[in-house]
Amino acid sequence: MGPGAPPAAGVGAEGWQRLELADLVRAHGPAYQRAHPLCRAQRRALRAIARCRTAALGGQRAVCAACGAERLTYTSCRNRHCPTCQRVATERWLAARRRERLPIEYFHVVFTLPHELNPLAQSHPRLIYRLLFQAAASTLTRFGRDPRHLGGELGVTAVLHTWGQTLSQHIHVHCVVTGGALSPDGARWIRARAGFLFPVRALSKLFRGTSLAALRRAFEGGELHLAGSLAPLADPAAFTAWLAGFRHQPWVVYCKPPFAGPAQVLAYLGRYTHRVAISNDRLVAVADGRVRFRWRDYADGNRVKLMELDAEEFLRRFLLHVVPDGFVRIRHFGLLANRHRAAKLAQCRALLAQPSPPAPGPPESVRAVMLRVTGIDIDLCPVCHQGSLRRLDRLPPAPPAWDTS
Repeated sequence: MGPGAPPAAGVGAEGWQRLELADLVRAHGPAYQRAHPLCRAQRRALRAIARCRTAALGGQRAVCAACGAERLTYTSCRNRHCPTCQRVATERWLAARRRERLPIEYFHVVFTLPHELNPLAQSHPRLIYRLLFQAAASTLTRFGRDPRHLGGELGVTAVLHTWGQTLSQHIHVHCVVTGGALSPDGARWIRARAGFLFPVRALSKLFRGTSLAALRRAFEGGELHLAGSLAPLADPAAFTAWLAGFRHQPWVVYCKPPFAGPAQVLAYLGRYTHRVAISNDRLVAVADGRVRFRWRDYADGNRVKLMELDAEEFLRRFLLHVVPDGFVRIRHFGLLANRHRAAKLAQCRALLAQPSPPAPGPPESVRAVMLRVTGIDIDLCPVCHQGSLRRLDRLPPAPPAWDTS
């Protein structure tokens, strides 16, 4: 569908009505679950989003100390695929990252899997996502340790994304990389050349070779269970020939210019780390089982357009991006690896003459986070805008009004 302005709020002339993802899941999720086999993580995501901030999760009843108005608030689902529940998690994660910033350049590097691997990722998501992280980290750390480039250990924060603007499957990792490395003896900070990290074509070749070797090992180790449309690849000769085809095509690696400064790194991370496949503000309307949403066409000058899909197809695309239970979407490598992050960063600060950050205080409350980020005091009475809300009692979870089985 071509570009166009979204309809006015409420019901428009065509009968379209604004919505949130939870509205769509409540209306069409039960039928979709009955018609399609879903994994446990997908079922849990639909169930959580449908119940988010409703009586089904319980909540609390509060009263305004000034005007006596009562307010009912319901509990958030906190599911990582819910677009309503990521703001506080993002801000708390960023608060921890602020303490780790170094006074150096940082680069943004993106590693993308060829779309021909999407069917394999759909049948083996945990394996393929893990191999993608490992290949990206291995590529960057090998370049970092190479004396022809830096000759030391760099730091990497990598974030998995699996979607494109139209909710199609587009599997890639965004990496924030230090513009320099700690020397092997820990005695020097080796700065990258101003404005340049590594040659992109060389990164792409190593990333491709590392990924294909990992897929070969997974096949030989019996980690790939090829069935359905992938069944012909269960034959070793066929799998070898299939892999060989990937050696003759470029694997996309993109290295952007360095961030303007450490503060811009955090602004970037805040946009990417806890992002879900689609946010509520991109959803425009739903009517007669069809959904409209905004998407940005990067091939057409970044123009914002509208796409219309059947609700069933919309949910199918959305569920492609539900990651397996327990899978970690944000990972740290090199200097930032969890096992030695504190010690390595202390070494880097000393070499860069950067003072140590102050000791961390207690985590911000939800009220403090929302007040700082949005300017909204969630404890202020929404009726008189003067009194503070005082909790009277908790509301137990109520049976949902929709089928989430």
